[in-house]
Amino acid sequence: MRRFLLAATCLLSGIAPILVLAENVPDLGAELEKLDYPFPVERFEISTQRQSLSMAYMDVRAEEPDGPTAVLLHGKNFCGATWEGVIRTLTAAGYRAVAPDQIGFCKSSKPESYQFSFQQLAANTRALTQKLGAERIVVIGHSMGGMLAMRYALMYPDKVAALVLINPIGLEDWQALGVPYQTVDDSYRNELRTDFDSIKAYQVKTYYDGTWRPEYERWVRMLAGMYAGPGRERVAWNQAQAADMIFTQPVVYELDKIKLPTLLIVGERDTTAIGKSTAPPDVAKRLGDYTLLGIRTSASITKSRLVQFPDLGHAPHIQDPARVNRSLRENLDKLLGR
Repeated sequence: MRRFLLAATCLLSGIAPILVLAENVPDLGAELEKLDYPFPVERFEISTQRQSLSMAYMDVRAEEPDGPTAVLLHGKNFCGATWEGVIRTLTAAGYRAVAPDQIGFCKSSKPESYQFSFQQLAANTRALTQKLGAERIVVIGHSMGGMLAMRYALMYPDKVAALVLINPIGLEDWQALGVPYQTVDDSYRNELRTDFDSIKAYQVKTYYDGTWRPEYERWVRMLAGMYAGPGRERVAWNQAQAADMIFTQPVVYELDKIKLPTLLIVGERDTTAIGKSTAPPDVAKRLGDYTLLGIRTSASITKSRLVQFPDLGHAPHIQDPARVNRSLRENLDKLLGR
């Protein structure tokens, strides 16, 4: 039964109250077996850490191909499907677009035992690009995917033509700044409480600056649907492991080692910072300042181009797809000299 709830997180943060629609989300499967993606999904069977796992991906080719392959890396609370608008923009411009779901996420395998690291996910992604025959790729990463994109660029610089970062996280060391460490077990218990309401309330507060539009709803239902069935424990465990990976493996100390042409797209209303809710108030108020983080990051990456959107938040390509995707295409073409 549907019911309207007032999002307490919005009230506590001083944001104007948002009515959050609570509903029974259908079980979409721990690997989103019951959810169709916007483009055909293929499978890459990979042997990693002494087990055989399956990596889902979309491989979308342009009708008139004349550009490189772009590999799109999703965030922790996103999936390959959330790149739909970007994929359509890129393929219309002649690019080939490959959007994988990383191991432990979305339509890919949810292993009971796996050591999550950005190096491992980058190696998995590199194996996929080799299988597809994609060399000298453009790597595009959003949120956690931005951290992965930077790690990929650091590990395989000669295989990357350009780097695109959309509101990447990992641009500050939260633990060093005073955020207390949370064990994987504690994170797991928190992840088990994830549902439609908690996802939506968090996104309203952190991603969209207290605003909401009906078109965002599909992505909340997608995430909540993985927690709605019998596989929810595996989903929660992998998400807890990923949270630990993000918290303990910041890339901020290696930004100056990135020598590739880089496009940095920043929605300045973003306030994302892992562990911010558990940090002391004087620490929390200094975290997730994306206006400052964007400028600092651009200054550290010597060949970077910074594009700022003062009115947008953590997912600018979802919040205002027409404007952001047009900017992405135009600036990426310039970066590549197309």
